[in-house]
Amino acid sequence: MSETNHKDGNNEQPSPPAEGKEGSLAAVPANGGGVELQLRRIQDKLQQLLKQRDGLLKENGKLKEVAGQLRQEQARHAARLEQLQQQVEILKATKAAMGEGEKRSLEKRLGQYIREIDRCIALLGE
Repeated sequence: MSETNHKDGNNEQPSPPAEGKEGSLAAVPANGGGVELQLRRIQDKLQQLLKQRDGLLKENGKLKEVAGQLRQEQARHAARLEQLQQQVEILKATKAAMGEGEKRSLEKRLGQYIREIDRCIALLGE
């Protein structure tokens, strides 16, 4: 029987540490301030991250809107550039049949077109 009691004694030994664990849980409220403080810090950091996330989402939306506007503007400039290039080609073809005064006028307009094209290219590069 002593062997059985010894075995039973071994089976009962795990129980006291369980009680000891409960006893340590009773000690947690004494340290609970530390855990609560850590939880508060985590909550504060989480709140900060959520606010930062909201701000970034708003900024992202604004940037997407700006990007869309810039794409539209780029498409308009590209269409205008193509139109001006066609006009230059037409003017080059007709230049041979012009007089000196017409050639100077044409060169002046071509210079304006070229400056406008350069400006469009600079805007597209931004």
